[in-house]
Amino acid sequence: MKAYTELVILGILKDGPKHGYEIKKFLKNVLGVFTSFESTSIYYSLNRLEEKGCLKKKLARKELHPEKHVYSLTYKGEALLMRLLSDNFLSLNRPFVNVDLSFYFLPYMEKEALEKKVKIRVRALERIKRWLEKRVDGFSPDEPGYLKIIFEHNLCLINAEISFTKGFLKNLLS
Repeated sequence: MKAYTELVILGILKDGPKHGYEIKKFLKNVLGVFTSFESTSIYYSLNRLEEKGCLKKKLARKELHPEKHVYSLTYKGEALLMRLLSDNFLSLNRPFVNVDLSFYFLPYMEKEALEKKVKIRVRALERIKRWLEKRVDGFSPDEPGYLKIIFEHNLCLINAEISFTKGFLKNLLS
């Protein structure tokens, strides 16, 4: 299991016990805004973390709903979370940007088609930038400050990507 999967699951459970669907919902609705984390099969990871002694699960029922497994952190899980947070903060892995694959195979694209795709990419990046700017500008004091940091970081990254892509387009056209 990848360390970031463990980090995400343990971090979500740090706020309190949750069942699998709650974790998947959080991954999609909250973390999915700024990560590309795949939440399709979290149950394998939950089981592995339980086997390692980092989680405990118990059956629980809410009102008339069927029983579900609810997961919570153990002391060992909290210690692993702190180690993973520290390791992740200091990790200097090169980010993987999908468009780099297209750059590698540029010789196979026709110039006109490439130009069209790059212009579409710039427009899409600018839409994301506007959304991020609105999100940062409309940030509520009631929201946790670390969320604003994440959106500001993403705004810096998108600005860099727009600048690079526009420069690439300019060189392509000249």
